[in-house]
Amino acid sequence: MPEPLLTVSQWADRFRRLSQRASAEPGPWRTQRTPYLREIMDCLSPSSPVERVVFMKGSQVGGTECGNNWIGYVIHKSPGPMMVVQPTVELAKRNSKQRIDPLIEESEVLRQLVRSPRSRDSGNTVLSKQFPGGVLVTTGANSAVGLRSMAVRYLFLDEVDAYPGDVDGEGDPVNLANARTRTFSRRKVFLCSTPLITGLSRIEAAYLESDQRKYWVPCPSCGEFQVLKFDRLRWPKGEPRKVSYSCAGCEQPIFNHHKNGMLARGEWRAEAEGDGRTRGYHLSSLYSPVGWYGWDHVADDWEKAHNNIERLQSFVNTVLGESWKQRGEAPDHEKLMSRREESYRLGQVSPEVLFLTTGVDVQATWLEGYVYGWGRGRQRWVIDHFRIEKNPYDPAAWDDLTEQLNRTYSHPSGVDLKIVRMAVDSGHATQQVYSWAKQQGSWRVMAVDGRATGAALVGIPTQVDINLGGKKIKHGAKLWPVNVSMAKSELYGLLGKDRPADGEPYPPGWIHFPADLDQEFFLQLTAEQLTAHVVKGYRKHEWIKTRERNEALDCANYARAAAGVFGLDRRGSDDQWWREMEAQRQVPSRPNTGAAASAESSAQVPAELRASPVSSSRSYAGWFGPTGTYWRNR
Repeated sequence: MPEPLLTVSQWADRFRRLSQRASAEPGPWRTQRTPYLREIMDCLSPSSPVERVVFMKGSQVGGTECGNNWIGYVIHKSPGPMMVVQPTVELAKRNSKQRIDPLIEESEVLRQLVRSPRSRDSGNTVLSKQFPGGVLVTTGANSAVGLRSMAVRYLFLDEVDAYPGDVDGEGDPVNLANARTRTFSRRKVFLCSTPLITGLSRIEAAYLESDQRKYWVPCPSCGEFQVLKFDRLRWPKGEPRKVSYSCAGCEQPIFNHHKNGMLARGEWRAEAEGDGRTRGYHLSSLYSPVGWYGWDHVADDWEKAHNNIERLQSFVNTVLGESWKQRGEAPDHEKLMSRREESYRLGQVSPEVLFLTTGVDVQATWLEGYVYGWGRGRQRWVIDHFRIEKNPYDPAAWDDLTEQLNRTYSHPSGVDLKIVRMAVDSGHATQQVYSWAKQQGSWRVMAVDGRATGAALVGIPTQVDINLGGKKIKHGAKLWPVNVSMAKSELYGLLGKDRPADGEPYPPGWIHFPADLDQEFFLQLTAEQLTAHVVKGYRKHEWIKTRERNEALDCANYARAAAGVFGLDRRGSDDQWWREMEAQRQVPSRPNTGAAASAESSAQVPAELRASPVSSSRSYAGWFGPTGTYWRNR
């Protein structure tokens, strides 16, 4: 039969129903709700000459549902072998149950073509659904067997930036999947994803090969067409609900409720020639329809994210629909040396410092650590440096490290600050690190493992102590995974900031160096470079050492991880939390002496502490309890 003239968007408006299980707006599909999807869907129609469609997007814009409409169209009107690829097999199973099954169940025409999975020999399983003239196979990008299981005419690659770089040693999963379409002259490939890292983003690379289309919408006041950009949102600081968009033509404010009318009159415009067979579309979450993700949510998310590297990367990826550029170029060490401040030396604490953390790097024959102070605006100060010239397998080395952990630093306010968190690298003398960290208590000492990837700067800790039966000990030593790649990128980004003019405040995240730091510290701090190379057809970024010694860089990253676990990332933008830190700093550290004062001080110690073998020395400003709870010594 000739291919139908009906387009995918027309089919969706006529036959698609959204299930309550999979949609916040159940009922008949209406393309007019997301008019920017019409052209994208129609390019997937057999009547369109486009071979490959690329959709680089933010969240909450309907990209996956666009692909699901295409699945329904193929089953009903243009049958053939089709493959849907999710990042993992587990996600593929979940997508099949939560998205594809409701797609079929809610559409009468699809229910007649795909038999119930409860029927004998129905051909309907979680990962494979047969229909007259074709079959729909769902698989994960982490399964090479699934990717080369069959030849397909239609290929839907969802969230391609979350695919692994190499699958089972056979190369890039996107290349493996594309090879399945080679025997079909009228094939269709749809790539849909939120971009992740610049240089590694598959969706961005595919978009750059296309004609690079963007959605232009008219201003409701002057009618001038423009692409919505985040830097044109305006709102009073701390009041995201008062956000508006400033028109690029007339500068009149545009409000969120105007979006539906603007989207209905919008149009896609190409900005490049492309390769002639690929259509590329880029859309940020600023275009999300009224009732979904509003501009007030954008403003609120920005205020929460702009001083936090993890949230900021998520904002750039999921809201702006853009890739995150990692800072991998090491700053000039001589330029950093010129930033040393004459106002303080190693061992001194600046008045703005509110708490201390330490990063320790364990080498084959010594231990080395740096103490960092933290203050408002995520500023940090290099406070101290120590090097323990003893073998880490020697118990005396850990006795010396215990002394460093318990050392206090005099603050100008008269309070003796202690190290609230110490992060110790477990790469060398691993068992010794675990034992010492467990002995000191997990609320003060973290055994850390530096890793190249991770969704957050510090991941969820895992229990590493086991008993004779091989089972994990519930309250044993913990290992904290640290995404050192993210930490290095953040550090180099902050070190690249320009020094403020005299009298101007330091920018958020500024790193202060004492006057007596030597050149070796700065050479070690800038000892790595982010380098790109290709492995089995996949572009990969790795941090490469440019010199042998890099302990200062590792310790800086571990101290940063310790600060994050202490609360810098969770509470760093919470003004109340910083006020509490300032109040704790101002508590006198040495109460009156004498029997009466001693009895009074003892009475103030919580029962949990009096009953537990936890240090409660009066040289501290408070006590740590067995669960990490902190009491101030009044």
